[in-house]
Amino acid sequence: MSKYFIHESSYVDDNVSIGDNTKIWHFSHILTHTTIGENCSFGQNCVVGPKVKVGNGVKVQNNISIYEGVEIEDDVFLGPSMVFTNVINPRAFIQRKEEFKKTLLKQGCSIGANVTIVCGTTIGKYAMIGSGAVINKDVKPYALMVGVPAKQIGWVGKSGNTLIFTDNKIEDAFASYELIEDNLKVIDK
Repeated sequence: MSKYFIHESSYVDDNVSIGDNTKIWHFSHILTHTTIGENCSFGQNCVVGPKVKVGNGVKVQNNISIYEGVEIEDDVFLGPSMVFTNVINPRAFIQRKEEFKKTLLKQGCSIGANVTIVCGTTIGKYAMIGSGAVINKDVKPYALMVGVPAKQIGWVGKSGNTLIFTDNKIEDAFASYELIEDNLKVIDK
């Protein structure tokens, strides 16, 4: 007996690994050689794979395709209808599967609704990407990014709340933070 839930309208190909307590809702398709961790949730109309790795505790909202080349670490949130790419210069008449670029979403980052993430980028741990942004370069851990193309407008803590610094140091319920030469140093509690 499986320890995960797959809605009857969804398809799961052979050679897929799905962790305990994961839920895959309506009209989704999980393609071959994909690994999905425990305690994940996939909304309706999602396509994942082939050869995608999704960590534990990941929440994937409705209408998202996670293409080959994307790797998602634990506790990542993907907002409704956000978009991944996997080729820089696509053409309908040219096969470029050997040119797929790796996109990495680090632990705990949150991606807002309708965000586009251009392939070959890394989103840092606990970064927050505002709705509708276009990510075309790497994002620092804990960075708050908005706009087209996205620009950093601040920092967020593990809680997802904006960090307002008065003397280059601040803390929230999860950690203490210090700004050092435009980078955030985190001291876990």
